[in-house]
Amino acid sequence: MAEDAFPLLPGEPEFEEALVERGRLLFAGPVDFVKGVVALEGLPAPDRAEVALAGRSNVGKSSLINAITGRKAIARTSVTPGRTQELNFFDVGRRLYLVDMPGYGFAKAPKPDVDRWQRLIRDYLKGRVPLRLLLLLIDARHGIKPSDTQLMDMLDDAAVHYRLVLTKADKVKASHLADTAARVAKATAKRAAAAPGVIVTSSETGQGIAALRAQIAGFASDVATG
Repeated sequence: MAEDAFPLLPGEPEFEEALVERGRLLFAGPVDFVKGVVALEGLPAPDRAEVALAGRSNVGKSSLINAITGRKAIARTSVTPGRTQELNFFDVGRRLYLVDMPGYGFAKAPKPDVDRWQRLIRDYLKGRVPLRLLLLLIDARHGIKPSDTQLMDMLDDAAVHYRLVLTKADKVKASHLADTAARVAKATAKRAAAAPGVIVTSSETGQGIAALRAQIAGFASDVATG
């Protein structure tokens, strides 16, 4: 994103509207699956910014990616936790890569496979120069779990910027949702690499999707690459 792409200040209505429109236009264009990566040597060329999504198994990551991209099945969904076993790269308008990371937590897979996924996650987070932001997904029904805290510790140590995103907001009562959002925001307030606040989303109702698109679009290059 060019430094002067949005000369208005954050908080000004015109600024917010410009970012939302930028996000809408970005995802109205082509979004294509590029490849699944099982080892660092298989990563695509680092020629554009990358925004990754991570979260515990069954947090609703694939459904959220489908909602963000406006495609019904670009990211496969499954009731079986731990289905994503690779770093899946999606080309967004030849201007940005959206990266679907393996789930962590209670993935139903052999331990050697889970250990391999976790190593891949750590190595990618610590060494990937084009990675601009990680969206850390938290299930609104459960809040932050110990495995989420472990990943936040890793992100802080690696100086990878991240923002917390509540998923499945439609599955809980408004009072519970507000309480969870407040607790999640408080838990990240003093973390070095965490962006302030939390984005509340639902892939079913569309809540928060425009905000996520705007957040992601802020890192897209102004000129298509490739």
